[in-house]
Amino acid sequence: MSKIGAFFDLDGTLYREGLITEVFKKMVKYEIIEPERWYNEVRPHFLRWDKRQGDYDNYLLKMIDVYLEAIKGLQRHQIEYIAKKVVEQKGDRVYTFTRDRIKWHKEQGHIIIIISGSPSELVKEMASKYGFTDYKGANYVIDEYGSYTGDVIAMWDSKSKSKAINELVEKYNINLEKSYAYGDTSGDYTMFKHVNHPFCINPTKELLQKVIKDKELIEKIKIVVERKDVIYNLDIEDIQFV
Repeated sequence: MSKIGAFFDLDGTLYREGLITEVFKKMVKYEIIEPERWYNEVRPHFLRWDKRQGDYDNYLLKMIDVYLEAIKGLQRHQIEYIAKKVVEQKGDRVYTFTRDRIKWHKEQGHIIIIISGSPSELVKEMASKYGFTDYKGANYVIDEYGSYTGDVIAMWDSKSKSKAINELVEKYNINLEKSYAYGDTSGDYTMFKHVNHPFCINPTKELLQKVIKDKELIEKIKIVVERKDVIYNLDIEDIQFV
């Protein structure tokens, strides 16, 4: 008998910001990443995004570039330790709507899965904390000695997430016609295309523009925005781009 699945993005969908930024800060604190790299390379992208003058993805990708260089040669247990500390300290900073949806899916007996571009070590900790059935994160490659090589198998783009869903559908015998997906960026677009119950959670402009052009998707998409202690359900025709 097939099962119903619910696929959740992590950063910006469950967690209220980007968890990898918390890992990055810890690595600066532990002097794995030089503070100058944050100030000179990453912070300018953050400030442009923070002033709504730049793209969040550019900020995120620059941080990942620095992260990739920094972990090269480190042992997996070092990043696992940092990931554990981050989730212990920051793991409760999640959206109320998404947290409640996780609870609802559990009550229905659904298969619940995180598919995230964050490092798999970090995604694993959040999956454990919130009782997910399974997870897929970006896989930072380990050599035969247990050290990071500086290579990564991505999980933040639409193509990678689509492949992950197909693998998980086969693994758990999931019926996509009855399944759900939750995401906030264009990387989650193919997750929405796979299921019959897609939810945009605090979506980016780029994601909404893709949805608006998709006649099939626009008929079934639900848009949810959570600000402070209020949750808004929006009609797509009422959205204005600035």
